[in-house]
Amino acid sequence: MTGTVTTIWVDASSGASGDMLLGALVGAGVPVETIRTAVDAVSPEPVELRVEAATRHGFAATRVHVEVADSAHHRTWRDIRTLLLEAPLADDVRDLALRAFERLAVAEGTVHGHDPMDVHFHEVGALDAIADVVGVCAGFVHLAAGEVVVSPVAVGSGSVRGAHGVLPVPPPAVAALLTGVPSYAGPGEGELCTPTGAALLTTLATAYAAQPAMTTTGIGVGAGGRDPESHANVLRLLVGTAVPRAEDPDDLLVLETNVDDLDPRLWPEVIAAVMAAGALDAWLTPILMKKGRPAHTFRALVAPDRAAEVRAAVFRETTTIGIRDYPVSRHALPRETTTVTVGGLEIAVKVARLDGLVVTAQPEYDDVVRAARALDRPVREVLAEATAAARVLTA
Repeated sequence: MTGTVTTIWVDASSGASGDMLLGALVGAGVPVETIRTAVDAVSPEPVELRVEAATRHGFAATRVHVEVADSAHHRTWRDIRTLLLEAPLADDVRDLALRAFERLAVAEGTVHGHDPMDVHFHEVGALDAIADVVGVCAGFVHLAAGEVVVSPVAVGSGSVRGAHGVLPVPPPAVAALLTGVPSYAGPGEGELCTPTGAALLTTLATAYAAQPAMTTTGIGVGAGGRDPESHANVLRLLVGTAVPRAEDPDDLLVLETNVDDLDPRLWPEVIAAVMAAGALDAWLTPILMKKGRPAHTFRALVAPDRAAEVRAAVFRETTTIGIRDYPVSRHALPRETTTVTVGGLEIAVKVARLDGLVVTAQPEYDDVVRAARALDRPVREVLAEATAAARVLTA
């Protein structure tokens, strides 16, 4: 299916794991040999992929078994990174796999207080997880995935036994990986989303939502290893092309108030609270009121269905006793989020398109600051390097 840009919707309403994604990819038409070639290029020890038909609660699905011999090697992120860098992989497959494993390493290092480079992956560092990550990345590259929309992710409930003992579900690494991502308990009990599954979804996703407008050309259903009574333990991929969307303006509201008696140091917190309440944007304008009093006009741009929550936040966080609102129309460019790498660390980049062509690509400043601190480099240097890397996207 190479040669065209593909839209993929990942239905993770029953959870996600590496082998479920592999099964869904094979079911959607990715040749097993494509996956096997990529896995063999990286794995330092023999790995066998065995495909079989399965059913889960009446769903016909594809199960991919990753079979490996017992290994005495406990590999760190440093070891796996070397394997990936030295393997004869396509650059886009290598990049995705490096990003997925880096996410795993940072998550594991954060929750256990270790340097990410020295994290021993335990379950996720075994040969089967190397096969899962590399194989899934190769499959998505084969499908020429341009837009990957992921549903809210089911994570499970209860507890699970891991290398560090009994852990709550979602396990700490999964919770860290899915920070900022829509998730919920989902059907049944136990662990529904594994660290490997979470790392892959968050690496591949360009958006999180219900199924987008698309013309579906293929469906893959990947079976999980368990077959619980509570639900069909499957992950679905819908593969196709995006339906062109009419560029109608958004009908929004501007909430507005004049404030002359608030300590100016509080305004950054006001803006943060209003954004957290659902505002699309918020800003201040210095003004001069009657009798020469200095003041600010505070404005927030909101969707009508979020106006009540944002209005309440303005009342709570400021000294105003009255708020005006008026309708506006907004024409917004389609946008997506990708990443660039500076010093081995990911920095998100917001990309906007006009008639399908990239017209702007801006690094997220919070990510730049985080990377600068981690690398012990000036923020301005990291910002300049990230901006230069982002500019390549518009070329």
